This record gives sequence, C-alpha cells and structure tokens, in this order.
Amino acid sequence: MSMRMFVAVLPPLEVLEDLAEYVEPRAERDSPLRWSTQQQWHLTLAFLPAVADRDYDELVERLAEVAGRREPFELRVQGAGSFPNPAQGKVLWAGVAGDTERLERLSATCRSAAVRAGVEVDGSKFRPHLTLARSNRPVELTRWLRVFDLYAGPSWQVDEIALVQSHLGAGGSRYQVQESFPLGVGPQERAG
Repeated sequence: MSMRMFVAVLPPLEVLEDLAEYVEPRAERDSPLRWSTQQQWHLTLAFLPAVADRDYDELVERLAEVAGRREPFELRVQGAGSFPNPAQGKVLWAGVAGDTERLERLSATCRSAAVRAGVEVDGSKFRPHLTLARSNRPVELTRWLRVFDLYAGPSWQVDEIALVQSHLGAGGSRYQVQESFPLGVGPQERAG
C-alpha cells in the first residue's frame, strides 16, 4: 500500500488569513477557475506520488536529518504567476519573496532525502508557489495576474517543514499533516 504525500512549508495562520482577505473579494465565483481554499495553501518542497508503507519510517528519519541541518529563514507571499503561461493558464498562483535561495536548497535536500529513502519524487522544476485557482481547460489569466501580482503579504519565519498526506476526493484534495520537522533541531533533540 502507498500514500500520496508531499513535503511542504505551511505558512502560519495569520499569513494565510491576510492572503485570504485579499483573494476573497477578487475571486470571481462564476469564472472558469476553481478557487483553492485557505486550508489547501502551502509551498510544496517535494511531491511524493506514492510513498510505500515500507519506506515511510526511513523517509521520516531522513527528513528530520535534513530539517535539523537547516536554520530558520524569512519568507513572504508576494506576486503571482500561472502555469503553463498567462495566455493558456490552468493554474493561477501566488509567489514568494524573501530568502528564496534557502528555500530552493531546502527543497533540493528534501527531494534528495526522499530518493535516498527509496521514494519516487516528482521531477518537475521547483517553482515555489501557493495555488490560488485551477481550471480544467486553458484560460486567459492576464487580468487576474495583474490583480494578484500587486499582493505582498506579511513576512514570517519558516521554522519547520511538514510531511503531508494528500487525499483526493470529489470536492478537491484534503490534506493531513503526518509529521512536522523543526528547522535547526537534530533528530535526537526532536525526540527528547
């Protein structure tokens, strides 16, 4: 048996609420976009489409090691973008600013830790973002990008990463945090 999982940075509630206050009046409910909920917003560091039960413990151990070797750093939600492009977008997203170099290194080491644990990792290029909306068909997103690119949220200190299980369902994905790993805290300190 396997689980669909991802390793993520979960912004604190006050950051998510600030973004939600900006998105809510601008999210057109009659548009072709399906708007994500505040509970779905996160920064994916590594997507793990199928974590086998037998690999789970080693994955947890290796992620704890990775987190323990990294120091906390600052980020903020800022700007916007789309996948694959604004003219034919299927995903509208909010970007991040701050110490993005440390965020990229953290993503790379999380991906590497998963591979060493025997877990398949999605090979897409790391593009830090929070998904605001999706569409099943390509949509012209330029006007939304102009609006959401103006957003700049409060800064916060990234002080942990999370291993999250993703449950697919008719109403969208539901996420459940399985483990949290504080940055700068070794596995022995974490256990004690």
